Amino acid sequence: MATDTVTLTIDDGEESDELTVPSELVDILRESPEETDAQVVGDIAMFGMTQRIHSAVHHAQGEPDEEIVALEEETSELFEERFGQSFAELTGHDH
Repeated sequence: MATDTVTLTIDDGEESDELTVPSELVDILRESPEETDAQVVGDIAMFGMTQRIHSAVHHAQGEPDEEIVALEEETSELFEERFGQSFAELTGHDH
């Protein structure tokens, strides 16, 4: 079954990658009609990256390095800037 897809390019100025996902999936994840496909995927990427660094700090075996803790703090600040709420507030996951 062929579905419509959307391909987005992630570019850091030196390298790029393409991500192709079903258009309907992006539509389901869209929170408002004004949100672009890129914004939807960017939000999901921010959630995923924040969740990964959160897990590395709070759910890993042993104590994390100071650099990892600082990275988690910076990521949390950027998350809150993007969404206007903390990761804990949006996910209900707090320590």
